Amino acid sequence: MAVARVLVVGLDPARLQGWDPEPLQAAITRGRARFDDHGIEADWCLVALDEDPEGTIAQALTREDYACVVIGGGIRKHEPLLELFERVVNLVRRHAPDAAIAFNSGPEDCADAALRWLRRPGPDG
Repeated sequence: MAVARVLVVGLDPARLQGWDPEPLQAAITRGRARFDDHGIEADWCLVALDEDPEGTIAQALTREDYACVVIGGGIRKHEPLLELFERVVNLVRRHAPDAAIAFNSGPEDCADAALRWLRRPGPDG
């Protein structure tokens, strides 16, 4: 049986102006470990807003066959990034049309967000 592969898309905390990246980087490390705990292969696409985030995400989406794409709260929850969030959802639909789309509440629960969709039965039961 093939192992499900997940892509996590989010903002690169080291590239956010006015933020101490260390707490978020530590949370991302813990989040990565949770995927390992569940035996799920996960790739992370952390983007900088000033360096073509859409192009970076499109490239990441086409590198592997993903069962699920988790879109992080940094992109999703910050109102000034609403248009980017919409573009990210449409990039997933275009480049990974068979992937479920999941949303986390923070870096540490990305695996939980993906598991909500990876554990769902397919259309045939």
